[in-house]
Amino acid sequence: MTRKRRRLQIAILGMLSLGTATALVLTAFQDNLVFFYSPTDITEKGLSPDQYVRIGGLVEEGSVQQLADNHVSFRVTDLANAIPVTYDGILPDLFREGQGVVAQGSIGDDGTTFVAREVLARHDENYMPTEVAEALQASGQWRPESGEAPPR
Repeated sequence: MTRKRRRLQIAILGMLSLGTATALVLTAFQDNLVFFYSPTDITEKGLSPDQYVRIGGLVEEGSVQQLADNHVSFRVTDLANAIPVTYDGILPDLFREGQGVVAQGSIGDDGTTFVAREVLARHDENYMPTEVAEALQASGQWRPESGEAPPR
């Protein structure tokens, strides 16, 4: 084997190793990426049931229903559109109607209800998640008198 051929084999082996490592890293990131959507985004674009996403907005007034076995249903709105959400579990202590909320999960089999696996509520009265504030601004429904301006 000539010296030139040996270098070519090492270069090809190195490129294959680099390609495999890149593919593994991209696969790991794909599983951990969770995109944020507002209720308007979901209404306009639609989501497939296998997409794991975050939705955010305000908990619609009068929409929270506590059902049996820690099953809760409520509606999340960006004041332009609302989407029904179901959740099995104990809600955070700061979860309230009219307050900001972010839920992680996916669209249910019916294609309209969001099935949350995790619900996050804001942690004080002046804080609103950045994604929720941006979604409210995008919908033209941001009311600065109801909270601080969103961080940039």
